[in-house]
Amino acid sequence: MRTFMHGAAVWDVACPQRPSRLAGLTMAGFRVRDLDALRMVPHPAVTLLLEFGAGSPVLDCAAGRQQRGSLVAGPGLGTGGAVRVRGENVECVQVRLSPVIARAVLGASPADLDGAVVPLGDLWGREASRIREQLGEVSSWRDRFAWTDALLARRYEAGPPVDPEVAWAWHRIVTSRGLARVDGLATEVGWSRKRLWSRFRSQLGLPPKRAVNLVRFDHAVHRLVAGEGASRVAADAGYADQSHLHRDVRAFTGATPATMADEPFLAVDDIAWPGRGTPTKPHASGDRRIR
Repeated sequence: MRTFMHGAAVWDVACPQRPSRLAGLTMAGFRVRDLDALRMVPHPAVTLLLEFGAGSPVLDCAAGRQQRGSLVAGPGLGTGGAVRVRGENVECVQVRLSPVIARAVLGASPADLDGAVVPLGDLWGREASRIREQLGEVSSWRDRFAWTDALLARRYEAGPPVDPEVAWAWHRIVTSRGLARVDGLATEVGWSRKRLWSRFRSQLGLPPKRAVNLVRFDHAVHRLVAGEGASRVAADAGYADQSHLHRDVRAFTGATPATMADEPFLAVDDIAWPGRGTPTKPHASGDRRIR
């Protein structure tokens, strides 16, 4: 376990010693005594927040809504800077699921989340309470990660896969870091544009153009956090100019590129998600292997 300090924020962060058996799944463990209101920055993954400590994370959403406890969030949660997380004595396992495997793991399409936050109990019923109890009874992060990995792998095996053409389109978007031409994706998989757009949206939870913009933003904003200049990032990440990057960051976060380096949610990634980058190529629907 490592300590992350960023301004007044002090978090204990744990990482698995080995990758998940399930391609497209990553996780990290957090223990935070006093979590001030923290801006949630959109990410191109489905997020599971599995809490088990004495405290409980609280998400303050738009229009004054609040969500507590274990949660599921669709890709792009926090767009516009409208979501903040806070809490005291928070302990949790945070899981990031590629949208390609999220449908099977959740037992529901990410489209059903519609970019919002849903209590885990709304999807999994009493199993959500059992998960909290089990994680609380395990004494080490290593065993928590192993238990969580086994649980999600079993759910994936029993769940419905996405179409291989949809998985391939997502893979192209991610490996290109959001530079793939949206209009060319349908041609690459041999489908009509209408069919791909419909299946992509219904199975992954967001349309292809939105996916491209979100993946490109995620790549660009982490380069900003690493200290690279906005003009260089804009040019390399496929933005028309620096003003285009500024508008995109503002739209996704409600903040400016200059403030991104001070966002703890982003700065902690180098510790919590080492080797963050391109996930392995998703398996076709007929191939249910878990590595």
